[in-house]
Amino acid sequence: MQRISWLSVFALLGCLNAGLLQAQANMPERTVLFAKPTTLTDNRIVTRVIRVEFPVGFKTPEHIHKGPGPRYILSGKVRIVDQEGTHIYDQGEVFWETGEPMIAENAAEGKTVLLIFEMTPREKATPNRWNKITIRPQ
Repeated sequence: MQRISWLSVFALLGCLNAGLLQAQANMPERTVLFAKPTTLTDNRIVTRVIRVEFPVGFKTPEHIHKGPGPRYILSGKVRIVDQEGTHIYDQGEVFWETGEPMIAENAAEGKTVLLIFEMTPREKATPNRWNKITIRPQ
């Protein structure tokens, strides 16, 4: 009787392992595009994901965002000028914006679209900026 129980346990474990392997085979491929250790200045953060479209020739004046975070280029190219120099980021690339003074410029022949992931201490985030932001060319 004990021999049948152990056989059942091994058979069950084999089935579970096969199921786990099958589930792993069906998992979507994951690629880490960017990772950065970050120290937050407050434990009460407003996190926003903002989609921005830069028309051809668009260039921001020097400005500061209230919160740092990663920026992902969905399409086009963006030229960033900040304290670290000038960098051009292409479609599919990610860069970290520090929250220091910077200029962003469309470096593509067509429009550039990027996602801004911004983490702002709650007391610095103004409620009217939590929803829609409109950026107009100079």
